[in-house]
Amino acid sequence: MNPRHRALVRAIAPIALMGVIFFLSAEPAAGHNPWWEVILRKLGHVTGYALLTGLWWWALRGVVRRPLLIAVCIALAYACIDEYHQTFVRGRTGTPVDVGVDAIGMAVAAWLVSARRSFRGGRGRVDPGGRGASRSSLARSP
Repeated sequence: MNPRHRALVRAIAPIALMGVIFFLSAEPAAGHNPWWEVILRKLGHVTGYALLTGLWWWALRGVVRRPLLIAVCIALAYACIDEYHQTFVRGRTGTPVDVGVDAIGMAVAAWLVSARRSFRGGRGRVDPGGRGASRSSLARSP
């Protein structure tokens, strides 16, 4: 399958997740929540936006030059849009703090993707001697 067509098919997953996030953020607030429920909701934000970032990276890799950066930018833009959307929902407020909580999830996803790349292929790793050459170039040198 053509990489661009594959990206279009793969984009269904993050777009569907964005729809779920929109649906959940359109729910009116029920009032005051106990502290443990607030923590669970914030963990849900972190998890949801980590997943959203990871799905966009998966959809875009092989198609664009910097898929992780673009995935984080899309997720960050959507977090801002979602918080703005919440200002129109009864009992809800949109706050920059929630965008910051969402950004923690994006950072976790970016870290996991970067760790995966380092673990799987060794691309970009620095040699133990500190000379700055990657292991792959050291393996090819005489």
